[in-house]
Amino acid sequence: MRAGMSGRQLLAAQAAVVGSLVAALFVRELPGILRELRIYRMTGGLRANRRYP
Repeated sequence: MRAGMSGRQLLAAQAAVVGSLVAALFVRELPGILRELRIYRMTGGLRANRRYP
């Protein structure tokens, strides 16, 4: 038996670390994203081409 982790276990551990980092970044940036969406909706969104050339 080999000491250490198998390749599949190592891949799962790396995926868990990357997933937690992405989730933390998303939660940290969420208020700014929501603010930008609110501004985008107030300016008219995709239909605003007529008003803002």
